[in-house]
Amino acid sequence: MNTPQLVVIDDEADLGSLVCDVAEQSGFGVSQFTSARQFMEQYNGCVDVIVLDLMMPDIDGIEVIRFLSQNQCPAQIIIMSGFDSTVLHSAQKLASERGLSFAGSLTKPFRLSQLTELLESLEIKARCHSPGTTIEPPSAAELKQALENNELVVFFQPKISLNGDSKTAAEALVRWQHPEHGLLTPDYFIDTAEQHGLIDQLTWVVLRQVMSQCSQWHDQGLGVQVAVNMSAHTLKDLNLPEQIGNMLQQFALDPSHLVLEVTETALMEELIKSLDILTRLRMRGIRLSIDDFGTGYSSLIQLYRAPFSEIKIDRSFVAEMDNDQEAATIVQTIIDLGKNLNMKTVAEGVETEDCKDRLKALGCEQAQGYLFARPMPADEFFRWYQTYPH
Repeated sequence: MNTPQLVVIDDEADLGSLVCDVAEQSGFGVSQFTSARQFMEQYNGCVDVIVLDLMMPDIDGIEVIRFLSQNQCPAQIIIMSGFDSTVLHSAQKLASERGLSFAGSLTKPFRLSQLTELLESLEIKARCHSPGTTIEPPSAAELKQALENNELVVFFQPKISLNGDSKTAAEALVRWQHPEHGLLTPDYFIDTAEQHGLIDQLTWVVLRQVMSQCSQWHDQGLGVQVAVNMSAHTLKDLNLPEQIGNMLQQFALDPSHLVLEVTETALMEELIKSLDILTRLRMRGIRLSIDDFGTGYSSLIQLYRAPFSEIKIDRSFVAEMDNDQEAATIVQTIIDLGKNLNMKTVAEGVETEDCKDRLKALGCEQAQGYLFARPMPADEFFRWYQTYPH
């Protein structure tokens, strides 16, 4: 069994050792550096999680973030700091803007339970099998072969109603059942699909699996509304509304059973063409969700321009609600905005009961996250739904 690798970079040796102890108890292989310079000299890319202190004497955490970005580091980053929340927010934004995967932050001093909860909530991408080895991204030929061999499968993560609505909902999340490396998440292969013109084929594989599965569930008496992520490239095809409409008819599905999730970045790539396509999709009765709301450059103008029916609150705000008043205020503002625009609000990344209760009190309508369930195969989803209290 492969062990995920975690590195701690902190000049306080005792605190670094404590973090390592907690990480080992959570199933990680660990390495510790008290010098950022030493870490940078020895960096080989084989790390799944990096716990990084911002304030260090030789090279500070911001310089390390720049280094990791330049080396296209795939690891999930956890930032530690004794600075106030404003500095932590800025460091988080910087890491995200530089293309790094930000997983969370810890304000010193922090409770060990906070660190444990954060580590156990991570979905490790299994990039490193052992020290010194990595799984290389697939070639276009390998991914094309996987598509032809039906190795791409769809998992479903439940979306839970917080307002008493009995409608069953889920998000579709693609996985690669690799013959050698096992189950791989999209971070491993989506870039290859987009760079080599395979993203459209991949999207249609996902849509067909989703609609086929929804049709089977319908026959079993379970009507599920499923959300599917759409790439920027696919949103440039003016025939998309007709093609999706035809597939819905083929599987005898009501258009309202399908939600298409679109990021602000995807919408902006070719704005006029995207608005053309999204408007015609909405006219057909297909629901539209603006994904990762609040992380783009012009969120409000996109709500004004495009016919969205749902706002999805980004996990970076939701996950910090319990211990960060600024994040909680942003979440409340988005929920209020959704109410005023007659749009459903969905919170992702819900990990605690307190967070769920707070979202419910604020009027958020749906939530998804590890508190309820991780993404699962279709048959497990059906069994999960039968046992989940409604």
